[in-house]
Amino acid sequence: MMESIIIAAEAAIKSLQGKKTPLLVAIDGRCAAGKTLLASELQKRLGCNVFHMDDFFLPPALRTSQRLAEPGGNVDYERFYKEVIIPVTTGREFSYRPYYCKIQRQTEPVHVTPNYINIAEGSYSCHPALWDSYDLRIFLDVDPDKQLRRIKERNGERQLEIFAQRWIPLEEKYFSELNIKQRCDLSLKT
Repeated sequence: MMESIIIAAEAAIKSLQGKKTPLLVAIDGRCAAGKTLLASELQKRLGCNVFHMDDFFLPPALRTSQRLAEPGGNVDYERFYKEVIIPVTTGREFSYRPYYCKIQRQTEPVHVTPNYINIAEGSYSCHPALWDSYDLRIFLDVDPDKQLRRIKERNGERQLEIFAQRWIPLEEKYFSELNIKQRCDLSLKT
């Protein structure tokens, strides 16, 4: 099934080639739907750059109650826009520093070579502050039971509880209040 999703996404991206340079693609969707896997496969097939929204998680210093009440407010979309979106459009080399949640700080810089196709993958990649930057927006969906099984397999029982109680409700609020799935150009179920 994942192969048909990869083929559909690849075809949608290829249909845009030659219309604009560089191309910016967002892959948003529910946790454990396969966003990272899809981006990785597209990177292999198309040789594109991939940027992970997890690298732009909101650091503790910015986690105000007001910010966290905002749909999609737990990602540092301002920094993503400034450090990735704007530089990608210049066509020059750049770097950014991923935020690593386990150590609660940014890590060593990632250096980026310009590329024709650039993918932002992860929940919140279609945040309204970033929406107009993309040429194509893909939403990946997953059955709720399958989602929980995948999270348990990937992260373990303890993390499953955290996802079920905290992360999934935050994502669902973002998806529903901002109509992310309905607004995306392509919606695929894994």
